[in-house]
Amino acid sequence: MTTSPLIRDIGLSGMLVTFADRLSEPANRAALAFRAAVDQAGWDGVHETATSLASAFIRFDPLELDHDALKDRLQEMLSGRDWLAEPLPEGRTLWTIPVALGGDSGPQFDEAADAAGLSPDAATEDIAAARTRVLTIGFAPGQAYLGELPEHWNIPRLRDLSPNVPQGALVAAIRQLIVFARTTPTGWRHIGQTAFQSFRPGTDTPFPLTPGDEIRFEPTTPDAIARLADGDGIGATSEPIA
Repeated sequence: MTTSPLIRDIGLSGMLVTFADRLSEPANRAALAFRAAVDQAGWDGVHETATSLASAFIRFDPLELDHDALKDRLQEMLSGRDWLAEPLPEGRTLWTIPVALGGDSGPQFDEAADAAGLSPDAATEDIAAARTRVLTIGFAPGQAYLGELPEHWNIPRLRDLSPNVPQGALVAAIRQLIVFARTTPTGWRHIGQTAFQSFRPGTDTPFPLTPGDEIRFEPTTPDAIARLADGDGIGATSEPIA
């Protein structure tokens, strides 16, 4: 794994600050905290920031902000703290998402539980007890990668794609969960169904989730999910994280 942060050029107008070469909780936390610090600095010429699983991306206008000057600022910010020990940024949200696990709602739930060495009941308890973090947004608009689950959930992806899983499907692989933003093929195991809308075009908040937010899943019945899907809400409740 990367032992110290690296700064890399991304084209003419981007820089990527990487805290590790694979996902870990400290590396993800560092990326989130570093991005928040760059945003708070409010440097002229920086137009956008984003995070991946273990990196922070900075997009800038080289006509407004000299490349070498920005690199020096980033390096100075990196050297001033142990970013792997930094707390998560403030202003995050805790989401509670009802989910129907197993059966027709999650046809690969039993298979996933078995791969994790759990009974279906124990797997349900695990999912309900987990408080996962939005690690990053990717693959589809607003779609979040959530983790990490306990080590026994380090189950592999499927060898063959499932042709389609529906919008709101909860899928699992490699200690992570995803709630799908749209109906799509996937190589992850379909373990449950939610009514959560992670992409809401035409609303004031088309992307309700932000990296660093936290998610807990509340097991419920398929009928309850159907009622939520028929309603006009987002399919979840939220509260600020103190």
